[in-house]
Amino acid sequence: MSPSEDSPTLDVSDLDQYMGVPMEPGELKEPVATNDIRRWVQAMHYPNPLHYDERWAAASRFESIVAPQSFTVACDTSHGCSPAQVGLIPSSHLIFGGDDWWFFGPRVRPGDRMVCHRMPYDYRVTDTSFAGPTCFQRGDTLYINQRGERVAQQRSTAIRYQVREAKEKKLFSEPTEPEWTDTALADLEQQKLPFIDQIQQLQHLPRPFESVQIGDALAGNVIGPHSLASFTTEWRAFPMTTWGATAKGPTTVRAEALGYTKEMAGFEGDRRMERVNPELTDGAYYGPSRGHLQPRWAQHVGMPRGYGYGASMGAWIIDYVAAWAGEWGAVTHSSAQYRHPAFTGDATFFAGEVVDKRVERRRHLAVVKVELTSQDHTVMAKATVEVELPSEATP
Repeated sequence: MSPSEDSPTLDVSDLDQYMGVPMEPGELKEPVATNDIRRWVQAMHYPNPLHYDERWAAASRFESIVAPQSFTVACDTSHGCSPAQVGLIPSSHLIFGGDDWWFFGPRVRPGDRMVCHRMPYDYRVTDTSFAGPTCFQRGDTLYINQRGERVAQQRSTAIRYQVREAKEKKLFSEPTEPEWTDTALADLEQQKLPFIDQIQQLQHLPRPFESVQIGDALAGNVIGPHSLASFTTEWRAFPMTTWGATAKGPTTVRAEALGYTKEMAGFEGDRRMERVNPELTDGAYYGPSRGHLQPRWAQHVGMPRGYGYGASMGAWIIDYVAAWAGEWGAVTHSSAQYRHPAFTGDATFFAGEVVDKRVERRRHLAVVKVELTSQDHTVMAKATVEVELPSEATP
């Protein structure tokens, strides 16, 4: 049925020409530093000493500090977003809708240099309660280190929508932050302890494949309450947000050419403007990203208040399962869908369960279902994560 003249439409006619066409790679100027890794786990609320304590790490299988697998996204110049937002969609904005990650074995260590190869993958348009006609666009980023090794591939989903429709529908109509009593905050800290204890108790020991059973529950965890301060800490953990940090990328296309509204377009990522007035290129202050940290601009794009980053939510999920797997295990694939933003004042609760286990091409794999919910039981994200575990039968 064709839409009526009064029905909202989404013009995606410009997108087809970009699908399957490789983009300019992304690359940071500096190699990975130990403090980049420390800053990352601090921002992601991941208290695993393997990634920040040199004495703990020296006793590990890695013999020194190594990055968590979630850190891979911090080696990009657009946290995986660029190949998922090519093409003009007039009067639009973007939020993250999910990520698929495939990890190939090599870990990121201090001194590594990563080049990120990108290509738009596909898109589809569907009607949503959030913004009516909405484009779900996907793009791939392949992370390759200086040795030519494939570290990971990320397939990000961007949700591109018309700002006017989102503001009119008011799906997220919660302008006031929830209030937390001192007792409730103390309880949140208690709920974080099982996750921390799980890491401390396993230490450097393996979690054997044979010891894992379908139905096993992972230790729960809590992150939050979130705040503008915590979201800012997350943003600043990406080296790309430092003035002058990128050698290539994140993009040669201005935000206005992608269809961002004039108020949100700005000069984010513009290397020419960075040489003149770098504040105008900083996503914390101006441009499409500022809605995360500035409530006025959050409301401008259909959000009630400051909200978190999809790339961070994906990292939380990977870290959550990796902590359970231990240093001898490794996430091989994570498929996550982000259903509800993390708003300031909210807390995020983690639950995970082993739902399958199998041996595939001599790899011993456990499959974990993960669900993230808010304090009012709203589902924020769901994920299926595959983990390779060591086997007692393997010599």
